[in-house]
Amino acid sequence: MKRIFSYSLLSVSVLSLVACTTPSHQTAPTTATTEQVSANQTKLSKITTDYRIFVEQQIDQLLTDTEKWAELLKAGKLEEAKAQYPLIRMAYERSEPIAESFGELDVRIDFRLVDYVDENNTEEGWSGFHRIERILWEGSTTEGTEVFADQLVKDIKELRAKVATVDVTPDMMTAGAVDLLNEVATSKITGEEEIYSHTDLYDFRANIEGAEKIFDLFRPLLQEKSASLVEDLEVRFADVHALLDSHMTNSTNYKSYTDLTKEDTRALSEAVTKLGEPLSQMGIVIE
Repeated sequence: MKRIFSYSLLSVSVLSLVACTTPSHQTAPTTATTEQVSANQTKLSKITTDYRIFVEQQIDQLLTDTEKWAELLKAGKLEEAKAQYPLIRMAYERSEPIAESFGELDVRIDFRLVDYVDENNTEEGWSGFHRIERILWEGSTTEGTEVFADQLVKDIKELRAKVATVDVTPDMMTAGAVDLLNEVATSKITGEEEIYSHTDLYDFRANIEGAEKIFDLFRPLLQEKSASLVEDLEVRFADVHALLDSHMTNSTNYKSYTDLTKEDTRALSEAVTKLGEPLSQMGIVIE
C-alpha cells in the first residue's frame, strides 16, 4: 500500500507540472487516472482492515477454546481433550499468514518436535499444541499437560495483543494465501504435521479456508479486473472442498489421515496444486 501511495503523490506532482505547461483540456485523462488510483487505494485499505479483523476474530476464538481445553486437560478428561484438539487448532491454521509472522511465538505455539530439535538441537523447552498432542496420543494420558496448557494460553494471549500491531498489506495477504496452499501440497500432505493424532485433514481444511477468506476479500476487486480468474478460483476451491468433504465422518469431523489411500492423498495434492496456480495470480492482477 505504501507503493501505491507513493505513486499517487507522484501522479499529483506530474499533474501540477502538466497543468502549467499544457492546455487544460489535456489534463483530464491524468486526473481520471489519479482518481482511479485513489479509489483503488481506498478499496485495498478496506480489504486489509477487514482481513485484520478476521484474524483477530480467529485468535479470539482460539484463545477462548484453548482456555476451555486447558480445563479439560486439568480435569483429566482424555477423550474429550482429544476430540477438541483438532477443532481448536483450526483457528490458528486459518490465521497463519499473520500468526506465523511472530517467529518466537509460532515456535512456542505450533512447532513440531522435529522442527524444534532442528533449530535447538534439543527437545528441552519444546511446548505448544504438538507437545500436548504427543502426551495425549502417545502417552494416552492428560498427566503432564497442565503446565504446557497454561503456557499455551499465555502465548495465545500475547499473540492476540501482537496481531493488532501488524501492518497488513495486500502483498502479505496474497503471498500468505499461496503459502497456506503450499503447506498443504508440499509438507502437510505427507501427514507429518499431526504425527501423533493423525488429524491432518482438519489442518488441510483450515488452511484452505484461510486462503479462501483472502480470496473472498479480494473477490470484488478481482472481478473488476479479471472475471475469468475469479471463476477459475471458485471452481478450484469447490473441487478441494468436495474432496475434503468425501473424507468427513460427520458434519464436523474427519477420518484419520492414516485411513487415506495413496490415491486419496494424490488426488488432494493435485487439487491443491491446481488451485495454487490461479491463486498465485491474485497479486499480479490487483496491482
